[in-house]
Amino acid sequence: MPAAPPRARPSSASSPRPCPLRVLPTPRPRGPPRPGLSLLLLPAAMWGRRRYGAGLGGRGAEELRARRREREAALRKARRQEQLVSKRLLREDTTAEEGGQDGAEIMPDPLSEDEVLELLRGVQSGSEDRKRSLSCLRWALRNKETQQKFVRLEGSIRTLIGLFTSSLADMQMEAARCLHELSHSSDPAVAEACLPVTSYLLTYLSGHSIEFTELCLYTLGNLVVESEAVRKQLLPQGIIPVLASCIQSPHEAVLEGLGYVLSQLLQAKEAPTEIIPHTANTALLSLGALPALTSLLLDLASEIPEDAPEGLELLICPVLRCLSNLLAEETGCEVQIQDERLLIALFLILQCFLQQHPFIVQECLWLLNNLTADEHFFCSALLSLDLLPALLQLLPCSQMASMLVLTILCNIAEKGPAYCQQLHQQPALPLLLPTLALPDPKVVGQCLELLHLLFLHWPEAAADFVRQGGHQALEQHQSTPELQERARALLDIIGQPLGASAFSPCHAMLSAFS
Repeated sequence: MPAAPPRARPSSASSPRPCPLRVLPTPRPRGPPRPGLSLLLLPAAMWGRRRYGAGLGGRGAEELRARRREREAALRKARRQEQLVSKRLLREDTTAEEGGQDGAEIMPDPLSEDEVLELLRGVQSGSEDRKRSLSCLRWALRNKETQQKFVRLEGSIRTLIGLFTSSLADMQMEAARCLHELSHSSDPAVAEACLPVTSYLLTYLSGHSIEFTELCLYTLGNLVVESEAVRKQLLPQGIIPVLASCIQSPHEAVLEGLGYVLSQLLQAKEAPTEIIPHTANTALLSLGALPALTSLLLDLASEIPEDAPEGLELLICPVLRCLSNLLAEETGCEVQIQDERLLIALFLILQCFLQQHPFIVQECLWLLNNLTADEHFFCSALLSLDLLPALLQLLPCSQMASMLVLTILCNIAEKGPAYCQQLHQQPALPLLLPTLALPDPKVVGQCLELLHLLFLHWPEAAADFVRQGGHQALEQHQSTPELQERARALLDIIGQPLGASAFSPCHAMLSAFS
């Protein structure tokens, strides 16, 4: 499910991509603008649903669906494990006064323990130099070694909390910036030293200063990333209701910070059981979260300017992820939204952010996969709105994009002959041939599964595949251990005369694809 910087643009060591949740793979992005896209916003006639006998093809589709769900569960687990956590750092543009040139960041040298102690005493004193000492401390705390030395000093965090809760606005802000620097540490011990400040951070989220609220949000998000102890403390302190109240804020910077904290909370390993258990998802669904999030996404997509401002993608990303998580099959819910405009919104977002922020492609595809996994409506809408060409353009984007696009196409193909006929009429087969030549066995395996569904439900696709050179493309995988059985089963199928009984070869195919 993450994500957001604000006025003082937060920097991060890794990509601005937020954190994962519970999701199935596959939507498909949209490529370059296509002429007449605005026409797609008009209601499109849905073609009728036909009923088919529940013979071997129906049973085969059910078996395929069960196997694919197992693979998707493994994909989701790997996605969570491999996800890089990126912390956000809000800093004023002070590089010039601190020695930076051309925007280059200069890190301070580590201070000795005596120097750190001297700074702390300067901060503790009631003299007029206190603010200057606090500013010097903030600068020094950019260094990891200095951070570690500071938190080991007795009374150091207590002193910062005292200033953080003072009635002097300038001292309060400077102390908040010191705490924010500490929250960015990669040392869990530093994060845990900040445990006493969490309740105050939550309290000040309802403050009147946007800048101060924003700083508290990002400090909380950074602490959540680093320490399970922090997360366990924040839950009984009421972080979820406090964050819920932040949703009412009219300020974009606050909403972006909120998205960042939520995304970091929800990517924690204990999130499914302690932070947002499935019962919470059920409650969210009962309160109308799906239509509310859908409406928000539609509004965001409709207002994206031609030259989208930096940071907008980090507001959109948590919305995409929340929708994906609520639609994931583990929640036990059925899709409660049937609005073609949601597909249009996804492709507009993809068109806008594909080049600059490719992580959005994956987020959109995971959502599209969840929409099409068990729903005829969105499969039909995707075809009737003529969005398939844009989806196919994403095949070569990346390994993950290829997997998600192919999985979405499988979602469509398993719906039966009418859907496979539509896929066959689109330029899908010519694009699948280069995919079969890729070195990644997972992507090729997903492509073979798609071919299996197409040949099962629409034998004309098999004949066309052969005419386009598909026989040779399959032959090259007969020696690949994890692919050879499926490749040989497909070769047996395309060797059958068109119109021959499909039952015998289908039995062989089901065995190969199980």
